[in-house]
Amino acid sequence: MHDKLTIETPEQIPLEFPLAGIGSRFLAAIVDALIQLVFTLGLVVAAMLVIPDLYATAPRAGLWGMAIFVIVIFVMQFGYFAIFEAVWNGQTPGKRFLHLRVIKDSGRPITPYEAVTRNLIRIVDSIAAYGIGIICMLLSSKNKRLGDYVAGTVVVHERPLADQARVSWEPAASAAPTGYDVGRLTPEEFQLVETFLLRREQLALDVRAKMARQIADRLAEKLKIAEEDQRQSEPLLERLANEYRSRAQYR
Repeated sequence: MHDKLTIETPEQIPLEFPLAGIGSRFLAAIVDALIQLVFTLGLVVAAMLVIPDLYATAPRAGLWGMAIFVIVIFVMQFGYFAIFEAVWNGQTPGKRFLHLRVIKDSGRPITPYEAVTRNLIRIVDSIAAYGIGIICMLLSSKNKRLGDYVAGTVVVHERPLADQARVSWEPAASAAPTGYDVGRLTPEEFQLVETFLLRREQLALDVRAKMARQIADRLAEKLKIAEEDQRQSEPLLERLANEYRSRAQYR
């Protein structure tokens, strides 16, 4: 089964995100659990070696050491997922290893609010060895657990889109600058341009030409694009996307 989240943009360009299933999410959770286990065992060993000596020489320092140990263990167990997903734009080490990412239902990146919210509900999802979460995912058309419903998020595979981008669109190492300030493009505008470039082979020629011109016209006023360049809409979009990706150091 290849479930997909499909989002229609105002320009009628479908954005497809392959949804992560129970298997891939479970494997990512195992990787994260192993990382948590190794880190926790390391802390326990360090505490056993350091804290008794602290108690013997300075009881107050020993108490502080024990308090810090308990806080770090608590954060590691309950804040691990939320912190990583907030900092790594929807990924934990396990999700990154399995090429998974948490995004909003709208296809946009999650914020720290969604990262914290979905992981607070993890406590409920994990009841009965994650039985609650698994049942919810089986009943959901988008493979959502309770935390995803509350936060308005989904977990997707990002490798297919990344691979497609590398094959279909590779920024040239020595491309000439366009002369336009592509830094003024918003991430959404760049996503629109690149989505068109990735999907253009699937469009009829007349639709492809019309859509390229519409996108170029949309960007023309903001970037002060010359009329001559606007007439060459598709090459213009290629150059803009190439320069934007090069500036942002996309890989």
